[in-house]
Amino acid sequence: MDLDVFVTAHRAEWDRLDLLIRRGRRLTGAEADELVALYQSTATHLSLIQSTAPDPQLVGRLTQLVARARATVTGARRATWRDAVTFLAAGFPAAVYRSRHWWIPTAVLSTLVAAIIGWWIGVNPDVQSSIAAPDELRAMTRPGGEYETYYSSHPATSFAAQVWTNNARAAALCLTLGAFLCLPVIWILFLNMLNLGVGIGLMASAGRLDTFLGLVLPHGLLELTAVFIAAGAGMRLGWTVIDPGPLSRRAALAQQGRAALGMAIGLAVVLFVSGVIEGFVTPSDLPTWARIGIGIGAEALFLGYVYVLGGRAARAGEHGDLDATDRSAELPIAA
Repeated sequence: MDLDVFVTAHRAEWDRLDLLIRRGRRLTGAEADELVALYQSTATHLSLIQSTAPDPQLVGRLTQLVARARATVTGARRATWRDAVTFLAAGFPAAVYRSRHWWIPTAVLSTLVAAIIGWWIGVNPDVQSSIAAPDELRAMTRPGGEYETYYSSHPATSFAAQVWTNNARAAALCLTLGAFLCLPVIWILFLNMLNLGVGIGLMASAGRLDTFLGLVLPHGLLELTAVFIAAGAGMRLGWTVIDPGPLSRRAALAQQGRAALGMAIGLAVVLFVSGVIEGFVTPSDLPTWARIGIGIGAEALFLGYVYVLGGRAARAGEHGDLDATDRSAELPIAA
């Protein structure tokens, strides 16, 4: 394509589109129709130039022109409380439901890894001694030791806020770092399972595994589920880099990235609930069965929320992505 000839042939259209955009709401009906037609044709021109003769200056000008035209055609839309309700009732659970083939295997394998690490540490005194000195191990595992007092060592409110912040950061890292071919996510997940496995092994070797599980399960079921979901979504994002499917790699990554961002917001709410349980229920004087029951109940409610509301929304076509009107326009692909 001769770029100079192409520019000469279409410059008048681009200038006319720029003029109509500047006039904004003062357009007549005919001029509004003209603006839409020029917006569509200019988007096609931009696609052709990008694929055949990508002049940076011209591409930059037309990209800006197309973006301004789209904003004029579609108008600006402000988020409302209805958007938040729709997101929590459909978008977020649907995104979690659709990614279940990633986070359920992640949860199973991770739990297995933690159990194996715990068993290995529990039956090998040499491994235990490499972790800490015998006196330090006794200080951690004895009744009233560090594993038990950890959950009551700070005021409940500040402890819950700290736990929520740390867990939300870990989940966000899993979601955002997944684009790096999944490797950072696997490492973050392994560190979490290593810490859990060490606790299981040391408390089991002291004959106090029941106490440890009684402290971990009330908040840990929901907390770990959120971490597994974040890790699964992060790895799904990483796999999109390798295999984008029927979409272009850029479009597929944009779609999965937007869904991951929404999941990060939703998981922050889930982890807030988990943090409240860890701050107020785990260190409470409630019987062990009552504390574990609260944890199981919270987990059951969340899974029901995902599989009932999320499954229904997913079957209705919800992906957890932005509405089409809120997404950037995808340019036609030149043949």
